[in-house]
Amino acid sequence: QVQLVESGGGLVQAGGSLRLSCAASGNIFMINAMGWYRQAPGKQRELVATITNGGSTNFVDSVKGRFTISRGNAKNTVYLQMNSLKPEDTAVYYCNAELRAPLAGENRWGKGTLVTVSS
Repeated sequence: QVQLVESGGGLVQAGGSLRLSCAASGNIFMINAMGWYRQAPGKQRELVATITNGGSTNFVDSVKGRFTISRGNAKNTVYLQMNSLKPEDTAVYYCNAELRAPLAGENRWGKGTLVTVSS
């Protein structure tokens, strides 16, 4: 199994920065890619950013140029650096791990960390 634990959320003023971290444990060799999703009140969960083991990244348009995603050297940690935060970035941010074969298509989720951006 793969377990994910997020940290780094909190309250920040608009224009500020936060860095989220996610540590994976367990069968980390099963991880194909990691990423961050978010869910704002009353909205569906949406992809924020992903990064593969090879370093390829993908971002939702609304955060391009403001957020960066990176992996730790041991590949069991993923970071989300969030700059120029906006009130609309307020959400619970979830760490995600996409698994490789033979569990391809399966995902693991952290419990989430709350990011609140005040105007």
